[in-house]
Amino acid sequence: MTSGNSVQNTRREFLSRGTLGVGSVALACLLQQDKLLAIPKDVALEPKTYDLTPKVPAVPPRAQAMISLFMHGGPSQMDLMDPKPELTKRDGESYGGKVVYSFFNRATSRLLGSPWKFEQHGESGTPVSELLPHLAGIVDDICVIRSMHTDTNGHGSSLAKLLHGGTRPQRPALGAWLSYGLGSENQNLPAFVVLPDPERHPNKGIRNWGNGWLPSIFQGTVVRPKEPRIVNLDPPPHLKGTLQRQNLDFLQELNRDYVERNPGESDLEARIASYELAARMQTVAKDAFDISRETRATHEMYGLDDPVSQEYGTRCLIARRLIERGVRVVQLFLPFQPWDHHGGIRNNLPGICRKTDKPSAGLVSDLKARGLLDSTLVHWGGEFGRLPVCEGDPNNAGRDHNGKGFSLWLAGGGVRPGTTYGETCDFGHHAMVDKVSHHDFQATLLHLFGLDHDKLTFLYNGREQKLTDDQSCRVVHEIFS
Repeated sequence: MTSGNSVQNTRREFLSRGTLGVGSVALACLLQQDKLLAIPKDVALEPKTYDLTPKVPAVPPRAQAMISLFMHGGPSQMDLMDPKPELTKRDGESYGGKVVYSFFNRATSRLLGSPWKFEQHGESGTPVSELLPHLAGIVDDICVIRSMHTDTNGHGSSLAKLLHGGTRPQRPALGAWLSYGLGSENQNLPAFVVLPDPERHPNKGIRNWGNGWLPSIFQGTVVRPKEPRIVNLDPPPHLKGTLQRQNLDFLQELNRDYVERNPGESDLEARIASYELAARMQTVAKDAFDISRETRATHEMYGLDDPVSQEYGTRCLIARRLIERGVRVVQLFLPFQPWDHHGGIRNNLPGICRKTDKPSAGLVSDLKARGLLDSTLVHWGGEFGRLPVCEGDPNNAGRDHNGKGFSLWLAGGGVRPGTTYGETCDFGHHAMVDKVSHHDFQATLLHLFGLDHDKLTFLYNGREQKLTDDQSCRVVHEIFS
């Protein structure tokens, strides 16, 4: 009995009102015992741990490792790998097609034919520009995709689409996804290594190899473009040996104790893993970056005997040495965007070709000679292509951005060699046949590594995130060997 305005509850009313609560608790206990209790999708029973131990994909992979030669700025497809006789024939005429310009103040509608000759090469008869004589020598080992396209026209947004799968901030890079999905075959070197240009960082800088919302252990490890490639790799003389080991063991003990008391802090776990990796790298990394042990013929194959190609060739050679030692992904970047030829294309395009052509071709030839090409996927390409119309003064002609149709090439890693795939229109402007979007490209790369782009996910912000960002895409099976 209660006083005032309170309501008196009988035993039957109490049980009636409380049955749902008491019953649900009892039911949950029974379900828990029988391991039938449903768990919300975003709730884990135990904190997840992340590491770089090798992981076996669900589907047998064609590729085990990847070297990406990223060509910032947008290589001109109709001047390099996609010859357009009709464009050359109608040079100087007005183009009737609809054009999306990035720089309206310099825009024209005058068609600009390629000033360089194309010839067919190899048993495949793949046509290649005279600007790429060394690529011409390996056409039977590569697959040229001529029908790439994207829906953006700016460098930053196109880079984000191709390397991250979308333009939203903090999305993980492709290399980070591969490290997350596959781990590393060598626990003494990073899984994802970035080799930047000594001149400057590329457009978007460190975001190109960031881990985004993935744990930081999967981000790209940047190796300095000049010697020493890794600073402070050796401890000071007075800390070498037993003392260093004792200090590292003590630090590890403190960190592990903190992680046990604060589970799920992936940044700290990644930092611990980085310290441990750094200690193991002291003996392995020096050997990986020491190209002095390579033969003179190998140096020449990569263009190290030519000052123009020496620096880029050195990084290509280091990439091969890293892949040999079990690194999963190596990505080479150029300074800012040297393929971005809005003017002076007749003078500037040959220069960047001389810097990159021989090293890129030498890498493919070297991998093949060592039996590594079958398991290593080599990628060469930029974020978009160029327009078929002249930008600016014809005497100092350039080409504006073009995301509607561009080319790239792949070699090894289960890709069919000596082939071309897709077509652009007669002027090289639009992808017309067998179009490949950036999401198609990403889904195809993941498939080559035995990964399903729909199943490689990471729970973040309440939903399962993907590299392909839940967009409609397809795996381009036609380019597989």
